[in-house]
Amino acid sequence: MKKKNIFLIGPMGAGKSTIGRYLSNQLDMVFYDSDKEIEKKTGADINWVFDIEGELQFRKREEKVINELTKKNKIVLATGGGAILSPYNRKIISSRGIVVYLTVNIDNQIIRTQKDKNRPLLNTNYPVKCILQKLSKQRNFLYKEIAEIILSTDLLSPKHITHKIITMVNKLN
Repeated sequence: MKKKNIFLIGPMGAGKSTIGRYLSNQLDMVFYDSDKEIEKKTGADINWVFDIEGELQFRKREEKVINELTKKNKIVLATGGGAILSPYNRKIISSRGIVVYLTVNIDNQIIRTQKDKNRPLLNTNYPVKCILQKLSKQRNFLYKEIAEIILSTDLLSPKHITHKIITMVNKLN
């Protein structure tokens, strides 16, 4: 396979980080998670950045980290669910690698995110399902706009999804 960056986009709970690790291992590429990189640079978790600095400042940090990471070669990058809100991020992500949009239905998102306390947009008094539906309406068309590959993570294991991605990336190359 021709080595090219692979960028995973999609909503929280779609499996971007899990599948990204599998992909990087299978393809002998380096894996990055943009949220984890922001945490390393700030020395604080995502919730803290959201609480203290607000979402706008977090998105500025996210743009900087994604710009730095997407300049690297032979990487798999799992982006945060809201990274595509930035036109700048959409432009650089789509121009610097193969973009894979991992979809997930809302019921599975709820199951996959319910125990994860590092989801600042879900740390409210509003029902999680309502929040996820709102985010879906705001973001799904943006994911589709830049995706070269679209795969559902609802019914297949991460290993099967990884295999499908590798097959589809090979066809693109």
